[in-house]
Amino acid sequence: MKAIREKGCSLKGNDMTSLILQRLNYPIADKSDIKFTISFTDPELNLEERDEQAQKLLNQMKDLDELEEAGPVLDPNPPAGNKALGGFLPGIIKAVIKTSQIKQCLEFLGDRLSGKTIEMEVTANGKSLKVKVGNQAELTAAVQAAEQFIMAGLVEA
Repeated sequence: MKAIREKGCSLKGNDMTSLILQRLNYPIADKSDIKFTISFTDPELNLEERDEQAQKLLNQMKDLDELEEAGPVLDPNPPAGNKALGGFLPGIIKAVIKTSQIKQCLEFLGDRLSGKTIEMEVTANGKSLKVKVGNQAELTAAVQAAEQFIMAGLVEA
């Protein structure tokens, strides 16, 4: 990511999509599901605004055929006295995508997360990759890192 930041690389929408698809020009075996956890972390937004961003992305994701499941993340430590079965962590969503559909998912995320401050965790083949993104160059690098991470896991499996 540092090299990309130093060069001032800036890809948007279709350019990023082209880059991702160019790098993924080979078939992917359907070996396991890939789990994404996306946290909206913009310090200029309050929790409610971060949650609105997460809910907007979640609603858009639910229309994807590539999606196995998606939803908010349950709070593992709900407040004492909470009468509900638990609450959700604001501004955080999770999604599960079939490995064979990762091209479409990365394309979708690259387009929708452009300009957002996020943390993303990708879990594939029992291993996790965590990245923080604050601008377009970092998003591009994060998408590339996620793609490389996923492909490396498929080769090892």
